[in-house]
Amino acid sequence: MAMFDKLLANLKASKKTIVFTEGTDARILSAAERLLKEGLMGVILCGNPDDVKKAAADGGFDVSAATVIDPLNYDGFEDMVKTMAELRKGKMTEDECRNFLKKSNYFGTMLVKMGKADALLGGATYSTADTVRPALQIVKTRKGASLVSSSFILFREKDGKEETIAMGDCAINLSYSDKLDKEGNVVQTAAQQLAEVAVETARTAAFFGIDPKVAVLSFSTYGSGKGGTVQLSHDAVIEARKIDPNLVIDGEFQFDAAVSAEVAKTKCPDSKVAGQANTFIFPLIEAGNIGYKIAQRLGGYEAYGPILQGLNAPINDLSRGCNAEEVYKMAIITAGMA
Repeated sequence: MAMFDKLLANLKASKKTIVFTEGTDARILSAAERLLKEGLMGVILCGNPDDVKKAAADGGFDVSAATVIDPLNYDGFEDMVKTMAELRKGKMTEDECRNFLKKSNYFGTMLVKMGKADALLGGATYSTADTVRPALQIVKTRKGASLVSSSFILFREKDGKEETIAMGDCAINLSYSDKLDKEGNVVQTAAQQLAEVAVETARTAAFFGIDPKVAVLSFSTYGSGKGGTVQLSHDAVIEARKIDPNLVIDGEFQFDAAVSAEVAKTKCPDSKVAGQANTFIFPLIEAGNIGYKIAQRLGGYEAYGPILQGLNAPINDLSRGCNAEEVYKMAIITAGMA
């Protein structure tokens, strides 16, 4: 796969270290063994060393080259507490930080923040919220980003050709509504938020070798329908063009208009995106989550993600239903983005 060629080249050029928050999980251990054997990256496993050793032995995994760190027995723990308390000044006390850092999702995120690891992959047993929350509180959003979003990169081979597309947001933002200040003034519209998701997803797509042609989806094409998310999707296109005037984006589109050249000729013949879109933006998480899973299960695409967008460091989430192969590939994606 072309997109993995680039990531592997990045890793070979500059070796990175990834931290896994669930160091005793068999899927993590299997992936870690393979990553270490292939020399792709350094691996930190969070967990009690005896428990990790036993889990590895039970599964027949050789992770002897990994670094195992127990949050409950870490020499630099109190320094970590002080650093986190400063980051969360006015929001968490030292005692609260100490309690949070006993959990591997917070502990692993602090390892990234303090430069002990370059990237983090979690979520084999943690919920998405339990991966995103410490990232937001500790690593925080990068300059220019107002929210964290996600995208999936989907790949398949068809008729001897590789096809790669991107979809966002399918995992983080449930919906979009205007953000208000204490006086009730709108400080960021729902359309501006969806536009940011579109721009970030296009950047992720470009990183993975896709020349993004972005379609903001709805159940309407150019005003053919009314109500629901139609206005949101329409306005998000306008706002996204303000953020990135060079972005090739259009909508609102129904999905058939976005991907079918024949339908596009009828519904929107002058569009530079309709009929050839490869980056799809959904106005609600329900649509996004359903959409990527239809592509995965019925369309024969391999789905990689959710890839988190807008953070200061590469921190990604796993599905709790993931397998070892998916952990392995997501580790390459995550470390390759560092």
